[in-house]
Amino acid sequence: MSADAAATQLRDVNALEAEPPVLGQWALFWRRFRRHKLALGSAIFLILLFIVAAGAPIFAPYNPNKTDLQLARFGRPAPPSWSHPMGSDNLGRDQLSRVIYGARVSLVVGFLATGVSIVVGTIFGAVAGYLGKWTDMAIMRVADVLLAFPPLLFLFAALSSFRPSITTIALLIAVISWMNVARLVRGEFLVLRAKEYTEAARAIGASAPSIIFRELLPNSLGPIIVAASLGIPATILTETTLSFLGFGIQPPTASWGNMLQGAFGEMRDYGAWWVGVFPGLMIALTVLTFNFLGDGLRDALDPRSRID
Repeated sequence: MSADAAATQLRDVNALEAEPPVLGQWALFWRRFRRHKLALGSAIFLILLFIVAAGAPIFAPYNPNKTDLQLARFGRPAPPSWSHPMGSDNLGRDQLSRVIYGARVSLVVGFLATGVSIVVGTIFGAVAGYLGKWTDMAIMRVADVLLAFPPLLFLFAALSSFRPSITTIALLIAVISWMNVARLVRGEFLVLRAKEYTEAARAIGASAPSIIFRELLPNSLGPIIVAASLGIPATILTETTLSFLGFGIQPPTASWGNMLQGAFGEMRDYGAWWVGVFPGLMIALTVLTFNFLGDGLRDALDPRSRID
């Protein structure tokens, strides 16, 4: 071997050793996600919120339903103090404790309703997108009819017939939420069913359920995860609206929505700004952080995004 050939081979070997290792799928996702600072900060905030909500009996300084008429004299809410950092309502109930317990309600409803709507919407969307023809037409026409119906009107009518509870509210919200997920998944499956690996699976005799759940669904998880992260804040806002209007979680159970229900009168009559500001701030922060998280997940899971 000549000296020039040996030098060339040595350079090739050094070049190969200098190449960065190919990142795994999850490592690449994490590298892209952590570059989205707002999404990363939102994830940290939400993790802390989950911990506090799950450990509400530990973190809440008082019983959220315990009244103290000495604290709220003559129905006047007590202002924030060292012993009550968020003040009290007109019954002397500690606002901080009620905000912490209210986080439980909002998060449980948000995750339960979104989880049910994601599962139902994914199944219907996958079946419609893969089978097509009359199956696609039937499922999509049902979705179109439900999308055309005013969601709040449906919820008001349903909740006037059923006793409002966390489970009932979550399931009813899921009923009016699965259609958008189904349309999203259907669109993904219409593209994926024409791919080469789908044709190969058909050629070897794979059944339709096997192709749907083993071949196509894993390749559709990115949009589904993003839809879930953006569906949770929408569900929280819906539950808050229902509770604010008196159709949702009923007192004395603390929820951010029913805490705001009586806040306007107390703010107007007594200037008790803290009664409405703190639960309203928690609603805004939670919804905003979920939206930032959804943006970060979308960028990290989209191969066309160039944030790295």
